[in-house]
Amino acid sequence: MKTTLKVLFAATALTGMAATSLSAADVDYGNFDGYNLRVKLIGGAQYEPLYARIAEWEAMTGATVDVLSRKNHFELDREIKQDIAAGTLDWCVGSNHTSFAPQYGSIYIDLNGVIDEATLAEFQPLALQNSTVDGRLVQLPRHSDISNLYYIKSLFEDADNQAAFKAEYGYDLAPPETWDQVKDQAMFFADAPTFYGTQFVGKDEAITGRFYEMLVANGGALFDENWNPTFNSAAGVEAVNWFKDLYEAQAVPAGSLNYLWDDTGLGFASGTVALNLDWAGWASFFNDPANSKVAGDIGLVSAPKGSAGIRTGWSGSHTFSITATCDNTEAAASFVTFLTSHDSQMVEASAGLLPTRAKVWDDAKAKFAADGNDFLVTVFETYAVSMEEDAFTPPLITPWIEVSNEIWPRLQAAILGEMTAQEALDEAADAARLVMEDSGYL
Repeated sequence: MKTTLKVLFAATALTGMAATSLSAADVDYGNFDGYNLRVKLIGGAQYEPLYARIAEWEAMTGATVDVLSRKNHFELDREIKQDIAAGTLDWCVGSNHTSFAPQYGSIYIDLNGVIDEATLAEFQPLALQNSTVDGRLVQLPRHSDISNLYYIKSLFEDADNQAAFKAEYGYDLAPPETWDQVKDQAMFFADAPTFYGTQFVGKDEAITGRFYEMLVANGGALFDENWNPTFNSAAGVEAVNWFKDLYEAQAVPAGSLNYLWDDTGLGFASGTVALNLDWAGWASFFNDPANSKVAGDIGLVSAPKGSAGIRTGWSGSHTFSITATCDNTEAAASFVTFLTSHDSQMVEASAGLLPTRAKVWDDAKAKFAADGNDFLVTVFETYAVSMEEDAFTPPLITPWIEVSNEIWPRLQAAILGEMTAQEALDEAADAARLVMEDSGYL
């Protein structure tokens, strides 16, 4: 016998483990027979297993789902802003992200009172906190993000490599603890144009975020306590030059400045990159022989430390939001609840994506151990420590993406040698200051 959403989720909060054994078929997600739910979703190989479950929700509710977009977040962000400008927010559910949400104002509703309280209580408090903008829960966290360092084990275990590296750099070849060591090792392993030491995302907020976490790891900050830009500091120059040095040495692919996340993930899976800072969601893909040439040969360590002894830890959550213009908020709430349910998060966890429901962490690790999947056990153990000890979000402020858009083209210019690192950061800081002034922060 099916149970209503509200009653079931309240029971789940009370009974814990027993409730999580209920399948989606045991839950009444509502009856929306004949309704067409219009959604815009983030696309990417690591997200597809979840979307395979949409048909299950359709079968249970009688609704159909019309996926209008399936794009990376940068393209999706631009499309949403075009919808806002054109007044065409005629869809209900959109993929969102911690970094992007503060800029959207009131286009998304407050999910408090829309999503049952007992359901929200199953999510990690920090994930919900980072999903809240100006006191409004404008997004339901799907999975969390933080990056750690993947590497090809056999390269480090090779005796000839060990001897040659020791002779050139004066210390033992081992998984790196610092970003300076990553640079040494990347230059050592690089053999362009067929093999590269490492890689990085090179445009949009992707490289801004990577610069940001390197800045923090070097002891710097984006802003001071009064929101004055401070990233044009010695720590910022050091961070920019790390990228520049690798690019000039051809230790990274020539196309890196056009790379986004799919490019780095597929690059490491191709077996042509020795070290790769990347998200947990790629873990299963990397270790799948059907997709990856490095399957079975992957090591993983915590993200290295910068010159200040701080690990890089740029973090956030992928989320779902519901528009204020949605013509069926109840159906939209059912849909996003289903896609962030215990069973849905277990599907994503099987790919390495980090859950936002506290219990899924334990259940996923237990499943991996029972299946003998030592690799994903290691992934979850490593990423759990990173989330607890090293994670930090971008500033959760409305103009963040606008500030980022002033930073990343200057980063590219510095990496290409068109400007010095200091010149690029000074120019970006001046532009960012104007954004902060226009936004009322200064």
